[in-house]
Amino acid sequence: MPLGEKPAYLRVAEDLRAQIADGTLPPHTRLPSQATIRAAYGVSDTVALEARKVLMAEGLVEGRSGSGTYVREQPVPRAIRRSGFRMLGGCTPFRQEQTDERVRGTWEGDSEREEAEPGIAARLRVEPGDPVMCTRYVFRAGSEATMLSTSWEPLRLTGRTPVVLPEHGPLAGRGVVERMAAIDITVDNVVEHVGARPALADEARLLGGLPGHPVLVISRTYQAGGLPVETADVIVPADRFRIAYHLPVR
Repeated sequence: MPLGEKPAYLRVAEDLRAQIADGTLPPHTRLPSQATIRAAYGVSDTVALEARKVLMAEGLVEGRSGSGTYVREQPVPRAIRRSGFRMLGGCTPFRQEQTDERVRGTWEGDSEREEAEPGIAARLRVEPGDPVMCTRYVFRAGSEATMLSTSWEPLRLTGRTPVVLPEHGPLAGRGVVERMAAIDITVDNVVEHVGARPALADEARLLGGLPGHPVLVISRTYQAGGLPVETADVIVPADRFRIAYHLPVR
């Protein structure tokens, strides 16, 4: 193959992708069968199969058991807003958006004591196996699950205090900053790292997607004088949402 020439399966995938983009193959239309692709493009079964795999990996088509492969309806991405400004009522940015009347948001969360695995221990600067309070959230807009969040707080800070459970007690749901202030810990900064990866099976099940489809991962850590007091992973479907940051200029 000459340098720079595309493999046959990519050329076929590119043409099918263009048909999806221009509406020749609209959403919910069955993708041409492997035999049809083979005949139309003069390629082998292997090339036809690989072209279909490319479109599936890109999230443009989906397989339906016993029925075939169909063009997926592509959602219009919506914004999940992050802000560097003080949140109303001590809420986190995500929780504040969930309370917006236009969003009709709800959330549910469960907490349980766990031992810090090495990766989380490193983020919290504790020893692996140290006790942490782990809280898992599902956020919804109407009936649609929009994001997942798992947070960990070191029990050496919150254990035996009224704020040990983020969703119970006098400051339930008030956010990390306000809860930590109640035990004389002043949170003064937050660090976020944003990345992407394929969705895990459990994440896809909760978010209504397919395993392997891309998700955005926000790894967030609240700190007080350089001491991590909470770290969390926020999972957002990349095909449905964009993360919008609103930061003050000093």
